[in-house]
Amino acid sequence: YQRRVHGEVFHVMALRAAIIPGNGCASGIERCLWYGWAREQLEAAGIPTALTVMPDPYTARESIWIPYMEKDLACDARTVVIGHSSGAEAAMRFAETHTVAGIVLLAPCVTDLGDANERASGYYSRPWQWAAIRQHTKFVIQFTPTADPLVPYDEQQQVRTGLSAADGPGAGTYEYHEFSDRGHFQNSRQPPLITAVCERVKSL
Repeated sequence: YQRRVHGEVFHVMALRAAIIPGNGCASGIERCLWYGWAREQLEAAGIPTALTVMPDPYTARESIWIPYMEKDLACDARTVVIGHSSGAEAAMRFAETHTVAGIVLLAPCVTDLGDANERASGYYSRPWQWAAIRQHTKFVIQFTPTADPLVPYDEQQQVRTGLSAADGPGAGTYEYHEFSDRGHFQNSRQPPLITAVCERVKSL
């Protein structure tokens, strides 16, 4: 069927999305950064979208978030998982072992950056399985800010290098976007995100 968003008509499949926030959002998730706005925009485009306060919101432990994504958020082969900051790491680890429609990564990183709380999350305890991520997704979209005050540009380029090099039979597509005016993607709105997700869903 068709939906019109920002004056554009998108053909939407029976897919859904789940927004996995960065750590630190312990309440009022709908008002935190752009998360609630994105949910409204995606649902207006005909994409049902899950958005909840995550358990263990400050440390964002992989051992807690991954099962929550699977069981409570029901992330599956029909789900586009949109991860921001720590949520991007959760999306990547989830896609290493679970089939999803796609993942969208905003300001992802590959190491704990020397931070004890990030280290305790567990995401950075082993090498990243780039090929598995590509095999378990129909698409990966990466959004990288060039002047991120929290995640160095070089870190995000390691994600880009790993994912873009993981082409092979059965691998989904990889798409990269770079911005000079987005900081750590903490603005209240992210229109390029909505456009990219709707365009990719339309192509499936």
